[in-house]
Parts: sequence; C-alpha cells; structure tokens
Amino acid sequence: MIVVPVKEGENIERAIKKFKRKFDKTGVIKELRRRQQFDKPSELKRIKMQHAIYVQQMHAHDDM
Repeated sequence: MIVVPVKEGENIERAIKKFKRKFDKTGVIKELRRRQQFDKPSELKRIKMQHAIYVQQMHAHDDM
C-alpha cells in the first residue's frame, strides 16, 4: 500500500504528484501490461539477447 503523508497546509496537487511518482516506481502498471499476454521463454531469451547486443553496440559507439 502506498502512503503519502500530507503536511498541514501542503498543496493537494503536490501530494498527488508524490503519489503518482511512488506509484510509477513500484512498476505495477508495467507488470500488468506484461502479464496481459503470454510470451514463450524462447521469445524472452531472444528479446534479451537483442537488447544486450544493442547496448553493447551503443557502448562501442560511445567509445569511438
């Protein structure tokens, strides 16, 4: 459960902004979207490999 303490006289918009920030950091929405469909383990492995290749190429390009 996310708890956002609101101080006396604090703006409600600021409290809502804090709540949204905390909620985004928990990753609940990302997890729900990920679970909406089933991905085969081989697909997940392929996606991870492609991402690793991409990151490696980006680091190699930065070093040049």
